Amino acid sequence: MSVFYIIVGFILLVIGGEFLVRSSVGLSFKLNLSKLIIGMTVVSFATSAPELLVSLQAALDGSPDLALGNVIGSNIANIALVLGITAIISPLMVDKNFYKMNWPVMMVFSLVLYYFLRNDYVLNRIEGAILFVALILFVYVMIAKAKKDKIVEVEDIDDALMETSYVKIFIWLSIGAAALCFGSDFLVSGSKEIATKLGVSERVIGLSVVAIGTSVPELAASVIAALKGEKAISLGNLIGSNIFNIASVLGLTAMIKPIQVLDKSILTKDIFWMLGIAAVLIPLVFIPKKYKISRLKGLVLLIGYIIFIYLSFKSS
Repeated sequence: MSVFYIIVGFILLVIGGEFLVRSSVGLSFKLNLSKLIIGMTVVSFATSAPELLVSLQAALDGSPDLALGNVIGSNIANIALVLGITAIISPLMVDKNFYKMNWPVMMVFSLVLYYFLRNDYVLNRIEGAILFVALILFVYVMIAKAKKDKIVEVEDIDDALMETSYVKIFIWLSIGAAALCFGSDFLVSGSKEIATKLGVSERVIGLSVVAIGTSVPELAASVIAALKGEKAISLGNLIGSNIFNIASVLGLTAMIKPIQVLDKSILTKDIFWMLGIAAVLIPLVFIPKKYKISRLKGLVLLIGYIIFIYLSFKSS
């Protein structure tokens, strides 16, 4: 039944996430928010909802390693798995904002997370609040910069949602909230059962099964776009997702329920993989051809991800 719970959990999280994004965007249009604000705040927070609900459910269920593993594993998967496979299918061009703003901020958040956890092996409410407030400041700066640079076009915002009625928004919001709630419960329960049956730690299941599952929608969308010859997901979007995972998902979760490190491997192995995969983006972007993630570079990232998963299970 554990596999069934996980599959149902993934499906509900995908459905819930989609309805939550639609209802949030529709409501934002009703409130006369600009597409820029919607794209950089509403959509970003809404798309982090599945990870947030899973991590929160895991923390409340007494499985903090599953919560941490979910975020750390998702951040590794976003770059090594999603970016790797997408680049193999269709090479990606990199915007200069990547190394001027997005990448440095992601590294700072990652290092601050490591410091908070390593300091006393717990992410407490104050530290969670610091991460979340820092995220708000980052989003504010990004919006201000976008306005200054006169960037008004935001992708992935459906203009048809402008005409959505309040009734439909309420229905979508209800469906999304219910699906996310039940989906996170099923996924966490199934993951804990699988960990017990396989004799591996909840940390490893969080790093692999749960993290890959929450990255599947992004991966599927990117692969389909790349195969069709359309613009696949940008590196900036993936970096942004990693920032939100740390500051929003772990930040909000810790504010509700402090997250304790039970398996020390999270701080001696896993988080260094997350930092290493993020750091390696700089040489990949600049060497040998600048501002391009080629098929070969994508293959290097994918191989790195396979090695990470193998070593995670082997050491468990």
